[in-house]
This record gives sequence, structure tokens and C-alpha cells, in this order.
Amino acid sequence: MPARRKTYTENAKMSEFKSEFLQTLSERGFIHQCSDFAGLDALASRREVVAYVGYDCTAPSLHIGNLLSIMMLYWLQQSGGKPITLMGGGTTMVGDPSGKDETRPIRTREEIEDNKNSTRRVFAKLLSFGDGPSDAIMVDNAEWLLKLGYIDMLRDVGRHFSVNRMLTMDSVRLRLEREQEMSFIEFNYMVCQSYDYVELARRHGVNLQMGGSDQWGNIVTGVDLGRRMGTHQLFALTTPLLTTASGAKMGKTAQGAVWLNEEQFSAWDFWQFWRNTEDADVERFLKLFTILPMAEIARLAALQGSEINEAKKVLATEATALLHGRAAAENASETARKTFEEGVTADSLPTIEVPSGDLDAGVGLLGLLVLAGLAKSNGEARRHIQGGAVRVNDAPVGDERAQVSTANVDASGFVKLSVGRKKHVLVKPV
Repeated sequence: MPARRKTYTENAKMSEFKSEFLQTLSERGFIHQCSDFAGLDALASRREVVAYVGYDCTAPSLHIGNLLSIMMLYWLQQSGGKPITLMGGGTTMVGDPSGKDETRPIRTREEIEDNKNSTRRVFAKLLSFGDGPSDAIMVDNAEWLLKLGYIDMLRDVGRHFSVNRMLTMDSVRLRLEREQEMSFIEFNYMVCQSYDYVELARRHGVNLQMGGSDQWGNIVTGVDLGRRMGTHQLFALTTPLLTTASGAKMGKTAQGAVWLNEEQFSAWDFWQFWRNTEDADVERFLKLFTILPMAEIARLAALQGSEINEAKKVLATEATALLHGRAAAENASETARKTFEEGVTADSLPTIEVPSGDLDAGVGLLGLLVLAGLAKSNGEARRHIQGGAVRVNDAPVGDERAQVSTANVDASGFVKLSVGRKKHVLVKPV
């Protein structure tokens, strides 16, 4: 049987871990479930943990939910363990059904390869790669999954899986309970992920798989498969579901997902995302998404009233510095200060280009708001205008038929569009 789910609250006596790795994860709020706290703690105390997290190549960028597990790999490396990032060149061809009500789009090998090359850049910003004992390595499960023969896979791996038990796993059970179709290829995802664990154990000595709580069933099935196929002892460790204090899913904005690549989500937008954190989430996010010392986090968490905004600015700057570099983070912070505190236009705000000829003739404000990413549709833009949230060059606009033209270009050479107090985009004539 796979390891029984053990939540951190069930193991409160384990709050005083011996290993630096689990102590750090514990005090920063990363731990939710573990297959064997005592065994993993002993392994980590000897600095013998080799852990991996898998990342499928479904998009050209990872998102903020992935950042949580990357931070776990970061703290593992800081405590002397070896992190492995597993790129899902093979599993992406199957599609993870976890948390999805419908089958993911089937992607070609070319699309998967492009996405893999685009997403892998983020890891080097937080992990040190190399040939040393604690240096990170990157592996692609296409190396073994795409070479498997179907009958061999059924005979050597598939025979260790009970369909009865697979049907109880959340990734399958929830889909069936909602009467949403699950394809046969998706049903095999659990088998592929479990086999990844076995291959990594054999090839690289991996002994821990980490991931979000929605991956618990897949991970412990891999632990069980390793036991059945004769690997060394394997462990499972998951994080809590990432939600805000208000219960909303973490990482969604009016513009969509919070991506980690700057091409999909700029350093400015990333800084703003963290600056807009709810008051109740500041301490938790400082622990999870920055590397500030715990004493400094405690000081920031103690701020009350309007002073909490200073803690939010620190959170925004430190989280952005980790991903985009200190210079980009400080530039975003200074841009925000000029824009919101001094009331001046900062030319490092997000910028879109519009042909000068179009501006000469006049461009409809509704369409321009959509083009700037300040609204998803003309209807949403219209509602923003009707609600008094839209400004052009800081002047309120209440007419949904309004146009923006060359006459609106200010002395700095831009037109500043705003929705609310915190969303601003510059329009540049070209």
C-alpha cells in the first residue's frame, strides 16, 4: 500500500526537526504532507537528500504556483542537499489531469520542446547548477518515457498498479465525481509520473519527490512503485494549497496568470502583484517567497495600520529581486514611488506602441484599454469607465465613446492610461 497521508498538523511533535532542511521548511510554512517525517529528517541530517520536482512543458513559462516548489529546491540546496529539476518532455505528451475538469490540449513535440527551452531559464536564477555533490542538475523524462515499448511498460510497470486504488486518487476521483470525461491517456499519467521516480532513483540516487498537495496521490504511488521495483527507500513531501487569506486561488490577476518569464509578465507587473498582497498574507508570503532572515520577517509582520504597506513594498522588492534581479526590482520600486507618491509619469512603466498615424486620427479608448491589457474586453473596459476608474494622463474619463489622440501625448512623449490607482500603462506613438 502507498504511504498513508500524514499532514503536518498530525505530526506536531515533529515541529522540532533535527535537520536544517526540514527546520527551514517548517518555520517558513512549506510543509503539508510527508510519507515519513522521521526517516526524511534523519536523511536530511546526514545531507543525503537528493530531491526532485517535475515541471510539465504545457506553456512557454512556469507560473507563480511553480515558484513555491522551486523555493523548496532552493532551501534544499542551501542546506547541503542536491536538487533536480525534471522537465516533462515525456509526461507533457500525456497531460496531467490533476485539478482539471477537462483534458489538456495535446501538444506536438515541437511545441513541447519550445516550451521546455523557454521555461528552463528560470531555474538558474535560484539554483546553482554544476557537477558538485550539492549542485543542481536538470533532467528530461523524455529520455526514458519515449523509449518505452508499450507491452514492456504494461508488463514491467503496469502490473504493479491497482485500478481500484487509482480510482481513489484525487486526480481521477474528482474528475469522475464531476461526471467529466477522463481519457485513457490521462489515466496513464499517474503511471508515467510514478515511473519517473523509479528511473530518477536508479539513475541519480533520488530519494525525495516534492510537489503541491494536489500531487500527493501521484507521489506516494511512486514511493510504492519504488518499493515494488526494488529501489532504495523513497519519500514524499508536499506543500499546502496556495491560496490567499480570502480563499482565492493564488496567482491570478485581471490579466491572467502570474508568469515567471518576463516576456509573459514583466518585472513591473510582478512587483505590483506582490505589492497588492492582502494584509493577512504578508507574513506568510515573506516566508515563502523571499530569503529574508526570519527575524526581519517577524519585524515586518509586526507593522500595523498603514505601516503594513512598507512590509508589502519589501515583499514586492525581495520577491522580484529573486526572479528578475536586484536592479529590476529596485527600478520597479522606484517607478512605483514616482507614480503613486510623487504623481509623476515614470518612463519605466509598462509601455505599448501605437502608430502615430492612428493617434493622429484618434483611437477609441475602449479598444486601447484592451490593447494595453487593462481590460479583457470592450465590455470590461466600458464597465471600468462607467465606474469612474479610468483616467487618461491622470484626468478622469467618463465617456465610453472617448478617443485618445496625438493631442493627449504629454511632454514626456507618452499618453498615460490608468485603471484604478495601481494599474498604469504608457502609450508610445511610433
